[in-house]
Amino acid sequence: MPIDKATVTLPGITQPVDLYTLDQPDGLRARILTLGGAVMTLEVPDGDGAPVDVVLGFDEPAGYLDNRPFLGALIGRYGNRIARGELPVDDRVFRLAKNDGDNHLHGGPGGFHTVHWQVTAASDGVEPRLALRHLSSDGEEGYPGTVEVDAVYTLTRERALRVEYAARTDRPTVVNLTQHSYFNLAGHGAGSILDHQLRLCASRFLPIDPHGIPTGGPRSVRGTPFDFLAAAPIGARIAADDEQLRHGAGYDHCFAVDGWDGSLQTIAEVLEPASGRRMVMRSTEPGVQLYVGNHLGGIAGKRGARYAARTGFCLEAQRFPDSPNRPEFPSARLAPGETYHQTTEYVFPT
Repeated sequence: MPIDKATVTLPGITQPVDLYTLDQPDGLRARILTLGGAVMTLEVPDGDGAPVDVVLGFDEPAGYLDNRPFLGALIGRYGNRIARGELPVDDRVFRLAKNDGDNHLHGGPGGFHTVHWQVTAASDGVEPRLALRHLSSDGEEGYPGTVEVDAVYTLTRERALRVEYAARTDRPTVVNLTQHSYFNLAGHGAGSILDHQLRLCASRFLPIDPHGIPTGGPRSVRGTPFDFLAAAPIGARIAADDEQLRHGAGYDHCFAVDGWDGSLQTIAEVLEPASGRRMVMRSTEPGVQLYVGNHLGGIAGKRGARYAARTGFCLEAQRFPDSPNRPEFPSARLAPGETYHQTTEYVFPT
C-alpha cells in the first residue's frame, strides 16, 4: 500500500517536490522531503502517547531551498571536510568545490542536500519505507565518476528510523554518506540540549585544527572534555579551557567507534532527563561526528521556534574527515564493481 504523499511547487523551481509521511502503528511518524532527502519531522510518542517532534526543521518545503545548516538532510558525496578541496584518487588530484573557507564540506554547495531525489519505492505497513535515488554525474562538485546512490528510510518495529545507503560508480571515486538531522529529545523548539546526557562508545576522538581538519590520528578521550564513555550532560564540560573546544567552538569532532568491524553496533545513547526520552544510535560506520549546533545562530524554525546555538545535536555516522588525504584512516574509496553500503538507526525505546 502506498504511503501518504503531498506534492508542492516551489518558487523558481520547475521540478515539483514531494513530501511523504511514514506512520508506524505505535505512533512513530516521519515526514520526508524529496528535496535533499530531508527529514522534516520525526514525531516520537511520549509516555502518554502524545507525539513530540524531536528534529529541528522548517515548516514549509521552501525552507530547504537554502538549507545551509543541512537541517535533516542526506549528505554526500562526502560527509564532513576534505582539506583544501583536494581529492586524491589513484594518480590524480581532483579539485572540489570549496564551501567552508579553503575546505570542501558535506559534498559542496551543490551536494546531495540540494538535489531532488527520485522516489523508487514507497510502501506502508508494519515497517513503512521510502526508497530514494540520485544519479550523481561525473564532475558533480568536482568528484570523478558517475555514482548511483540509493537511500532507504524505514520506520521499524523497534521504534527506529533506519537509513540504509548503497552506492555504485563507473570509475574510482570516494563515497562517504551521512544523515544530518539535529535532535532535541525534549522537542524541536524546547531550547538548549546541553542537559541531554550522552554516552559514546568511543574511547578516542580526532583532534582538529581551527578549520576542522584532523591534525593526526585518534587521541584518547580520557582526562579530556571529550570523555563520554560514561553518560554525562553534553554541557558539563563544553566551556572548559580546552584548545580542541576552541577549535570547534564547542563539540564538532569525529569520534572513533570502539571495536568497529563493519557490523551494526550501538555507538551512542542519549537521554533527555526531564521527559525520560531516550535515543540509541546504531551504525556500521567507524566514526561518528558529534556536532551540537554551535553555529545555528537563531534560525527561524517550525511553529515559530528560533533555533539558537546548541538547541540541537547531530550524531553523523561516517568515515573520518579528510580520509582521502589520510591513508591511515578507514578508506572511503569506491571502485567500479564494488558497492558502498551503510546502515544507521536512531532507536527510541519505550
